[in-house]
Amino acid sequence: MKVKVAVAQYQISFHNHWKDYEEKVTAWVKEASDKDGKILLFPEYSTLEITSLFSQGVYRYLDKQLEAMQQVFDKYIKLFQGLAAKFGCYIQAGTFPVCDDSGQYHNHAYFFMPDGQFDYQPKLIMTRFENEEWGIKSGEQLKVFNTDYGIIGINVCYDSEFPMFARKQVEAGADLILVPSCTDTLTGYYRVRIACQARALENQCYVFQSPTVGNALWNEAVDNNVGAAAIFTPIDKGFPDNGIFALGELNKPQWIHAEIDLDKIAKVRKNGQVFNYRDWPRQFDFLNSGE
Repeated sequence: MKVKVAVAQYQISFHNHWKDYEEKVTAWVKEASDKDGKILLFPEYSTLEITSLFSQGVYRYLDKQLEAMQQVFDKYIKLFQGLAAKFGCYIQAGTFPVCDDSGQYHNHAYFFMPDGQFDYQPKLIMTRFENEEWGIKSGEQLKVFNTDYGIIGINVCYDSEFPMFARKQVEAGADLILVPSCTDTLTGYYRVRIACQARALENQCYVFQSPTVGNALWNEAVDNNVGAAAIFTPIDKGFPDNGIFALGELNKPQWIHAEIDLDKIAKVRKNGQVFNYRDWPRQFDFLNSGE
């Protein structure tokens, strides 16, 4: 099964009105749809540009911006529900920090479907900045999402650096892992990129990485953004020798577009030069042999 996909290198912008944000996001989705994109991926914390709608006394302070964002959460959901339905595509719409009933914030990666339904994957492991300075707490549940193009998993940025998350999703049937990311240095970008490539190699699956790019000096949480969008593959026959199917130009706002063949995942797992996916359990035989 072949499907056209689009992965965003998305620049954080300053908006004066909700309509500005709505028009920007709509234009991005339309651009992807014009090239028949059916699975779209936006970056982690791309929604933080919404904080510019509030006063300077809000968006410049970490302890105030999350609370203010809750005011437009319903608008965000309605916007992406409408876009997924209008353009007939699946949209992983970056992440939105959501306040739970106990007053704690969690980072949710929302996944919107063409029929109007939506769900989310919470980020499971927080970075030092998120936990110690921002007060965002870990989520609890690892999920997969059923689509017309098979099962999809989501690893939110830092989560991609912990291999058992993607492995559990792949064992649940996922052939595609989406990684929305937000990194402020080349070091951080490459940590996530290398993790994505490793997950694609060891699970013999597709992995998409979508970063924020550019500077937004008015918001401490996303003031500097570095990265390049990419589609990574197994490293085996029938795929690129380096496992990079598509790669954007570093730090340039853009979509990268590609057509992937999901049937090739089953083929490489069955007839590849190596069997990383199949042989995964064997490592535990050796690790546990002394017990």
